[in-house]
Order: sequence, then C-alpha cells, then structure tokens
Amino acid sequence: MTALPPPTPKKLGLVIDLDTCVGCHACAVACKEWNAGGFAAPLPDEQPYGKAPTGVWFNRVHSYEIAAVLVDDAGADANAVAMSSADVLRASAATTPPGGEAGNEVAQPGRPAPGGCGTSGEAVVTHPAMTLHFPRSCLHCEQPACVTVCPTGASYKRAEDGIVLVDESKCIGCKLCSWACPYGAREYSPVEGVMKKCTLCIDRIYNENLAEAERQPACVQACPTRARHFGDLADPGSKVSQLVAARGGVDLMPELGYRPTNKYLPPRPRRAGDASAASVEEPLDAQALPPVLRWLDRVLGR
Repeated sequence: MTALPPPTPKKLGLVIDLDTCVGCHACAVACKEWNAGGFAAPLPDEQPYGKAPTGVWFNRVHSYEIAAVLVDDAGADANAVAMSSADVLRASAATTPPGGEAGNEVAQPGRPAPGGCGTSGEAVVTHPAMTLHFPRSCLHCEQPACVTVCPTGASYKRAEDGIVLVDESKCIGCKLCSWACPYGAREYSPVEGVMKKCTLCIDRIYNENLAEAERQPACVQACPTRARHFGDLADPGSKVSQLVAARGGVDLMPELGYRPTNKYLPPRPRRAGDASAASVEEPLDAQALPPVLRWLDRVLGR
C-alpha cells in the first residue's frame, strides 16, 4: 500500500460557499473543458446523447430541497432562523448518489421534523424549506484513504502542496481508491481503464505563462457568483483561511477522520418569509474577472 508524506507545510485547496452557489454548473463545465485537454486528459464521455450517458467529471453539482422543520414548542422563535452547518452538510452528503449523477433529492436536516403545533394551533417553522446546491469534487484530504489503499502507488499526495493526484502510468484500474473514498471523488475511465480525479488544475496554478490572476483552478475562474475560492489553507493569513474563520467553514463528514483540506461555508441564517438574509457584498475587482465577465461588467455598468 502507499505511504503518505509527512504533514505538508502548504495545503492548497478550495473553499466553497454554499450560500452563494446557484447551481449553474459553470464550474463543472469549465473543469471539463480545461481538463479534457490538459494534465488529466482525456475525460471521455460514453453515449453523451444516448439514453444512459456517462462520462468522467471531476466536479459535479447536486441540488437538494431541504424540507422545512416544524416544532410544537410554544416558545420556539419562528422568525430568527439559523440552520446548523452540520445539518445542511450531513443532509446533502447523506443523499449524494455514489454514482455521481446529479439529483434533486429532498434531504432532511439532522433533526427530525415532528410537524407539531404551537399554542395557537398553527405549525411553528424554525427552519424554512430551502434549496441547496452542493458542488462535489476531491477534497485533497490530509489523511486520504484513497492513497493509503492504493496497491501500486498510483495514488499519491504531493509533499510540496498537499494535492492528491493519480499517476495513470501506475494505475491498474482496480478501483480500490474509489471504494475507499467516502466523498465519491474518484472517476473511472472505462476507455483508458484507469482512475481519474480533480488535480486542482495543477497545470494552471503553476503555469507562469498565465497571468497571475488566472493561476487558479478553472472552476474558480468560471464561477459567476464567486462561490469558489482557492488558496493555501495552511496559512492563517491567506484569504481562504480568513474566510473560513469569519464564516465558520466546516469539513465534510469530519467524523471519518480524513481531515479534508477543502472547506464548505454553510448557508447564512435565514428569516422565515425572507428570500435571503441581509449581507454585505464584497467589492468587485473587475480586473480579476475573466475577459467575458469584464466585458459584461463594462456593458452593464454604462
């Protein structure tokens, strides 16, 4: 089996904001487009226009309808709503299909919904129904089971930045890594007979031929709502680390002990009847946007 390197001083990863993700799939499409011709190429599709299309996707977005929670506690506060991040992430993770196909499941939060009534005889809503868009890809764990289970050393974790990769020349397609990964991040290519996965666009982030603003994963570059952030999560002074600290970023299924590098920012508190919570918008740095979005910003700003 494959050994892990010592703890890496640098931990490159993603921070994904579930509050601002709108489920547009721009990240998935940009990932597919870049990696179909980059370091991890090819990313083949099988019968894309058939009745049962399949393909290799490093990034998938699942959409869930989170059912409202009702209580019969007469003292319940039906206005202030703060959905537990553990509830949201457990609900979405528990209903993530192992095959990786996006769905529209109705996920129940971690606590039951008794459906009772208050003293007035009407149901008290403490957690209103909501739609959650949940992007899923490799989390580049600090203790990745997909690496230690690999019998050939094809799966490995880089000592210099903590990125988990697959050496396809050593992969025998046994799928042990896929079974060991609880997050469904591994993709098997039947065309090549090897496993594939998110590389954090390693051929972009270190490419000195690109402008510095473009040296980030394709999914981050393409996100129109800035729901995805990239950086060094081992550096407490980095933008991503500060964002995690400010918003209470969490690990996905921390009880498993794999210590994911990627973090999720839970949805902000909602008030019953309000479409969204009040929030302070970040100033827009137009120069950091992709060319198409810079053009669109100029057109709409006239």
